[in-house]
Amino acid sequence: MITYQVEKNLSVAEFTEVLINSTLAERRPIQEPERIAKMLEYGNLIITARLDGKLIGVARTLTDFLYCGYLSDLAVDDAFQKQGIGKELIRRTKLEIPRAKLILLAAPKAVGYYPKIGMTKHEHCYFLDDVNELK
Repeated sequence: MITYQVEKNLSVAEFTEVLINSTLAERRPIQEPERIAKMLEYGNLIITARLDGKLIGVARTLTDFLYCGYLSDLAVDDAFQKQGIGKELIRRTKLEIPRAKLILLAAPKAVGYYPKIGMTKHEHCYFLDDVNELK
């Protein structure tokens, strides 16, 4: 049986492993464990999915718990995808922040997934990687 819980002390090794076993490792700094550690430290809402103790999914959110929550990482081990685990991680994340709007940027391979589970697309998202790009 899969168990879901809020975790405050997820290890760098476990988080990195689930990133590798999902599609997120391509876009995360898995070669920089100190950066991964800070991602976990400052992600103030982490929900995990475990099967017999093994981490198979994680939702890492940065939130103020009342207005907004940025779901920065949603990773489910490839071997366990298409079983509703990602949707359940999102559901449990939203239950922890019921008054906040849950926001995410879809990974390229997951763009079609979010509308299927009932999330609304927003057309006005912008990002900045390098401060020198400001004009």
